[in-house]
Amino acid sequence: MTRQNLQQNTLIGLVASLLLAAIKLAAGIFGRSSALVADAIESLADTIGSVLVWQALRVAARPPDPSHPYGYGKAEAVAALTVGGMLVIAALYIVVKAFHEIVVPHQAPAAWTLAVLAAVIAVKEILFRFVMRGAVQFNSDAARADAWHHRSDAITSAAAFVGVSIAVWGPGLTGLDALVLADEAAAIFASGIILITATGLIRPALVELLDATSEEMSVNISRIAAEVEGVHQIEKVYVRKSGSGYHVDMHLHVNPESTIRVAHALAGKVKSILKAQLPNLVGVLIHIEPATEPQSDQTTASQ
Repeated sequence: MTRQNLQQNTLIGLVASLLLAAIKLAAGIFGRSSALVADAIESLADTIGSVLVWQALRVAARPPDPSHPYGYGKAEAVAALTVGGMLVIAALYIVVKAFHEIVVPHQAPAAWTLAVLAAVIAVKEILFRFVMRGAVQFNSDAARADAWHHRSDAITSAAAFVGVSIAVWGPGLTGLDALVLADEAAAIFASGIILITATGLIRPALVELLDATSEEMSVNISRIAAEVEGVHQIEKVYVRKSGSGYHVDMHLHVNPESTIRVAHALAGKVKSILKAQLPNLVGVLIHIEPATEPQSDQTTASQ
């Protein structure tokens, strides 16, 4: 699979989400289900999110240029943050609409809406697994966000299925007319799931956009570089994520008696080894420092 396939997966998810949202909206209106209408609104938010993700993947795939020497990878984080914000708005709208329906008397949803929901759940779960496979392979936050949109849509549809089932069959089986409100209760529950999903998308996007360091990658870089012969010490290892790749700035302590040519060659060797062992490391900037300790076989690494 290539990054072009990743974009194609997003486009497939976009078309499928748009069709499913239209089907759910029509079914919710004609079937008198507020949970289904709310679910359709959430799906429309997902569809818009898929458009943003698709465009972000196209932008992120551009090679570095003079005006963007670090590339365009952060476009993925921008898309993930935007989509997370849209999910928050969709969740809040669903809650407001559900409370409105609670205070307005209405009939139970039509029973056939359950078949629509069952089909939607199955399709959305398949789309989640399909898109997530590529997201994991390329460590793409934007594609991962897109995959989780499909999963959150499946969850909200499942909640709607339970709520509609209780609203349709509950009053007749128990004699409790209030069970018709299970439709709205399902919508409110689904909004909570959407908010949790949105939080999971917004947090890593903010971490990337604010250039927070990756501790795990920093430790791996220090360990690998410290094992290269000629390296005395590693310090100031700063790692930042950009799309599916990472950029690192680091200080390398070498023999103070080394010539510039030798020190430069050693830095190039460290860079090659790092990129070979850490495929997601797309940029390595090394600053050479003269070691203050006597040369020894033991190399220490510190951040």
